[in-house]
Amino acid sequence: MNPSLEELQRAMAEIEERVRARHPQSAPGDVPLPNLWPLLHARDAAEAKVAAIGQVNPRPAGLANNLIQSLKRTVARSLNWFVRDQIEFNRATMQCMEAILEALRESNRTHAELAARVRSSDLREEVAELRDMRSHWSQWRQDWERKVSVNEAQFMRGLADLQLANQQRLMLAEADFRDKVNTQHADYLGALDRATSSLQERLWADLNQMRDELRRGAESLIHQELRLLRQRPVVQMNPARAVAEPELDWFTFAHKFRGPEPKIRAHFERYLPLFAKAANTLDLGCGRGEFLRLLRDCQVPARGLDLSAENIALCQSEGLDAEMADFFTYLPGLSDGSLGGVFCSQVIEHLPAAKLPELIRLCAAKLKPGAPILFETPNPECLAIFATHFYLDPTHVRPVPPALMEFYLSEAGFTSITVERLGTAANDFPELAALPESFRQRFFGSLDYAIHAIRL
Repeated sequence: MNPSLEELQRAMAEIEERVRARHPQSAPGDVPLPNLWPLLHARDAAEAKVAAIGQVNPRPAGLANNLIQSLKRTVARSLNWFVRDQIEFNRATMQCMEAILEALRESNRTHAELAARVRSSDLREEVAELRDMRSHWSQWRQDWERKVSVNEAQFMRGLADLQLANQQRLMLAEADFRDKVNTQHADYLGALDRATSSLQERLWADLNQMRDELRRGAESLIHQELRLLRQRPVVQMNPARAVAEPELDWFTFAHKFRGPEPKIRAHFERYLPLFAKAANTLDLGCGRGEFLRLLRDCQVPARGLDLSAENIALCQSEGLDAEMADFFTYLPGLSDGSLGGVFCSQVIEHLPAAKLPELIRLCAAKLKPGAPILFETPNPECLAIFATHFYLDPTHVRPVPPALMEFYLSEAGFTSITVERLGTAANDFPELAALPESFRQRFFGSLDYAIHAIRL
């Protein structure tokens, strides 16, 4: 063998060993690493191609070949500007490939070191631990099976206890539910009894009211039947009144044009605070006795006077103290200062002009000091009354203005005179709402007024 060839082979083997040492293909413990030789061969081939760019391939010597070579070199130099960027890109790509190869070599070295470390310490510990686990596995299995059986028994006992407790709770809940149902049923029966009692009470109250209404209707019918029989003694007692007043059914007239009794009582309730302590009150023109009933409910002794035998009979049938008498005959017979109050509603408009001051003076003489007096009458300041209810009553003589009543009361010795205007004409006559407010208040204000005062 040629000595130079042997030396060349030894040099190649030494170079390969150095390369393998620098670029290991496997780590200690037979841990395979990535093979970088194909990538190296590809890099060398790419470098050869990069180096050949811009070069002219050699040709044999000769005149024709020399001319061709000169032409090729001239063309290559003329295209140097065109391939320059490609050359630079190829060089940059090769540098990138070198960097990648170096990173892969470093990764292989790191993996080899990690494999050596793991094999040297951690693997031995893990193998020892696994051997210890395998040696104790049978013992652990027996203990685990025993614990599983014990836990299963405890679980079954706990489940039985829970089932028993649940049954007890269900029984208690059922008993509590039954108690609540019984209690609610008892409450319902009690409420039903109370509602039944209330309904019975309301039924009896309605029946009593119907009986009273029927009784009053029967009495009214009796009074109407006997009205003609009573007219003769009334005419004999007061012939002047019999001539002045037309023959009318005054019960029907009062109910139609003045209003039913409950409405009048509700209207008179506003005057109760003034007469709450006025014992021995006299109601002049008591009519159907609405104010007398209110005073009786408040336990205030009172008496009523009226010229209508039918009204007096109705009041007496209700147990009220009422008497048929003329004011100007009855009042002079009373002792001075014997009355605790005087109430007179819708009466003074029936009197002649000269009789009103006389009536006020008689009342002042018979009232005790500090006793109240009250008159209610249509308000002549409201022009609407002359077109409606004032002339509906044929016994009306003339309206009395509030200022005139204030003067009469002041002259008779009364103080704390107060005028209270009642109702609004616009409520009964919606057409008045179109008038100006000031004009409507001045000429179409309240339909009635009440004036009350205190005896000095």
